[in-house]
Amino acid sequence: MGLRNLIYGAYERRVAAGLPPDRLPRHVGVILDGNRRWAAGQGSSSEHGHRAGARKIDEFLGWCDDLGVQVVTLWLLSTDNLARPAVELEPLLEIIDETVSGLAAGRKWRVHPVGALDLLPADTAAMLKQAETVTADVDGMLVNVAVGYGGRQEVVDAVRSLLASEAAAGKTLSQAAQAVDVERIAEHLYTKGQPDPDLVIRTSGEQRLSGFLLWQSAHSEFYFCEAYWPDFRRVDFLRALRAFGARQRRYGV
Repeated sequence: MGLRNLIYGAYERRVAAGLPPDRLPRHVGVILDGNRRWAAGQGSSSEHGHRAGARKIDEFLGWCDDLGVQVVTLWLLSTDNLARPAVELEPLLEIIDETVSGLAAGRKWRVHPVGALDLLPADTAAMLKQAETVTADVDGMLVNVAVGYGGRQEVVDAVRSLLASEAAAGKTLSQAAQAVDVERIAEHLYTKGQPDPDLVIRTSGEQRLSGFLLWQSAHSEFYFCEAYWPDFRRVDFLRALRAFGARQRRYGV
């Protein structure tokens, strides 16, 4: 085991040394997938898997911070997940509460909730807002915690917000409709004012986005990793960055 760690350590350092500093992503989005399957493989409960995945988050954010990533978006709970049985959803919400509260208490990074907070239990929504408030003055990496998040829901909410702002300005329905364009919708997304994700990573071997950052990822690079999220290692992250750095980004051209 010691020899294996030495080999992996040497390989990890070689991959890190080969990363071009001018081709690192500013914004990394992550679909933290595979917690339940990881737990099932160990004969454990889903809650055990989610707790193992939660412990990985702080470590992962440290890797990002060390490499100068400016924004990280972590998908912790989808709108679809809210339909899960209470016996599974309630422990998951408790783990999310503990995790996000811990990030806020650490005051290393700014926490920003993204998602339909009105669909969440009131205490969870209040915790997310409090985490944002207490870290607002932190001079550090921005961490978006996507809880109760769905890409389609985000676009719907953005359009509603845009139309409401136009109505508040006294515009007619026809005038409000004329205001709907790509730039104006972007101004009402959960991530308004942030750079779009350069790189989106999904763990567990699944090769789909499931609606994650649906609008913002139009020109993102994607990296799908076989490892379940609790097993995701720094070397896996470095490989994702290496693959990103080797790609020629065309932005749809």
